[in-house]
Amino acid sequence: MNTKLIDWPTFIGALVVLLAVTLPLILFPEAGAEVLNIINNFVTGNFGILYLALGLLAFIFLLYVAFSKYGKIKLGKRGTEKEFGSFSWAAMLFSAGIGASILYWGMIEWAYYYQGPPFGIEPMTKEAIEQATTYGIFHWGPIAWALYTLPALPIAYFYYVRKKPVLKISAATKPVIGKLADGPLGIIIDVLFIFGLLGGAGTTLALGTPMIAEGVRELTGIPVTLGLQAVIMLLCTVIFAISAYSGLNKGIKVLSDINIWLALFILAFIFIFGPTLFISETTFTSLGLLVDKFFRMATWLEPLASIETYPETRFPESWTIFYWAWWTVYAPFVGLFVARISYGRTIKEMILGTMIYGTLGSVMFFGILGNFGLYLQLSGSFDVINYMNEYGAPATIIEILNQLPISGFIVLIFTILSVIFLSTTFDSASYILAAVVQKRVPGGEALRWNRLFWAFALLLLPLVLMFIGDLETLQTASIIAGFPVMFIMTLLGISFIKAAGSDIRAMKEYRSPNIYIDRRSIENKKEE
Repeated sequence: MNTKLIDWPTFIGALVVLLAVTLPLILFPEAGAEVLNIINNFVTGNFGILYLALGLLAFIFLLYVAFSKYGKIKLGKRGTEKEFGSFSWAAMLFSAGIGASILYWGMIEWAYYYQGPPFGIEPMTKEAIEQATTYGIFHWGPIAWALYTLPALPIAYFYYVRKKPVLKISAATKPVIGKLADGPLGIIIDVLFIFGLLGGAGTTLALGTPMIAEGVRELTGIPVTLGLQAVIMLLCTVIFAISAYSGLNKGIKVLSDINIWLALFILAFIFIFGPTLFISETTFTSLGLLVDKFFRMATWLEPLASIETYPETRFPESWTIFYWAWWTVYAPFVGLFVARISYGRTIKEMILGTMIYGTLGSVMFFGILGNFGLYLQLSGSFDVINYMNEYGAPATIIEILNQLPISGFIVLIFTILSVIFLSTTFDSASYILAAVVQKRVPGGEALRWNRLFWAFALLLLPLVLMFIGDLETLQTASIIAGFPVMFIMTLLGISFIKAAGSDIRAMKEYRSPNIYIDRRSIENKKEE
């Protein structure tokens, strides 16, 4: 087993921090959960503006980069062909960035907005319906994918243009913090990223596992228990461990392609055999509302709530700030993954492709799955709201699918899709975690035993917390972990501009066809 490439301070530091946070939660679950909730309320209540500002500025910044001189930079040598075709590339980035969560929220998120709409709108009215069909697309739309794309810029640039065989968050901040990236500060940056990702994984598992368990119950009659959910987690872990162990081309790419084809089948079936006209018209109308209200939604923080006479809904804290924090926690991981699979593309292609493909995929899921559920509610075919309030969201999702023709077969395909969606997120995560704890990643592939280790590490903590009945605590911890990651994200954006800008100036100065110039080598040659 080769261990020379492992960055042991980062490897051990990540494990120590994770154990230091989770052991108290296991030993003192109630007190630990209470402390985390207090911190979470403080962060989202007082610094929510920072999350929203980060999202909006990332979106504007990336559009600027895409259409500026930086957008023409190619990730690789001139004439290099793209490592992956557009379909497989889009499938991998979408599967990594979304996971099974989109099956959960895509189907049911509208029901929460319908009962508790933003902007002081009366619940369960026509205006509430408009917000219910639009806000899900907004939360999973351009800003979410902009947050994902931002870290990919410096990482892809250093890896493919400057030819640095390192896939580390700390290495990408070097143009700003200099040699500090190679010391304790760099380790802290990487450890915070790893902790945030492992914490954020709990959110995905918390949503995906109960939904899969309900699908299994519907198909087999086996009651939903902790034991069943543990078996499902283990099954998903085995799948994504094998996929991550196999590598990008043999494992992750194949699984992502299967995943997207199954998803397209489900979406097409519901669109064709469901209320086709209602789905298409409502989705199209929602897109118009999103364009019209985009900046209001991106900046709304309910400022009058501090005045006692003004009713407070806490909608921004419960939804928009939560989502932006969740995307921020996952952003370095997805950015690393997008960077790794984007060889041969230009910066512009990487930015616009990620934001457009990601948003279009989210529109399809929310537009078809969500509006099918809304149609059942409004037409009186199935009372989604009351059923969800009584039996919970996972059971409601399966019951919505039962309203379709050949529902048993559709539930089977949906359950398989959920397992694969969950697996494709985690195989990408374990692949990237392994790369972060290595000094170098020669050939773009982290050590196999290292990938396998992090595949099972991703399972361990959520599994333990599930048995003590407190996965929500891990979700809260991941949101708190996203707070320092916001500042790391800012460093990453500045690092890209600083590095690429200096290289472009050097290219012009030395009239070199290469974007990256090793100026010290040139100066040495001059002296000779």
